[in-house]
Amino acid sequence: MNSRAIELALKKQRLQIAGDGLRTDFARHATGLMPVFVGADIAVVGAQWIRRNKEIVVAVAVALLIIQPGSIIGWARRGFVMWRLWRDFRDFLDRRLPPIRQR
Repeated sequence: MNSRAIELALKKQRLQIAGDGLRTDFARHATGLMPVFVGADIAVVGAQWIRRNKEIVVAVAVALLIIQPGSIIGWARRGFVMWRLWRDFRDFLDRRLPPIRQR
């Protein structure tokens, strides 16, 4: 093995050791964010369940609409407003930060 190959192998090993240290540091510092990660995981699982069980969601919505129409209409209005705000915010970000959003 020539000296260049040995030098590259040593550099690779040093980078791998440094990467292990960075991963350990990140894991230690990220423990405070664990509740956020758990919440995000729960939200993703819930969204996947809703996508798989659309009929159940629609049936519950119709049942609630029959039982308490005023309450459901109010929540539907709030949901529509939030959806529009989110869409407008996303469009604003697409116009203002196109290079960042495309990564």
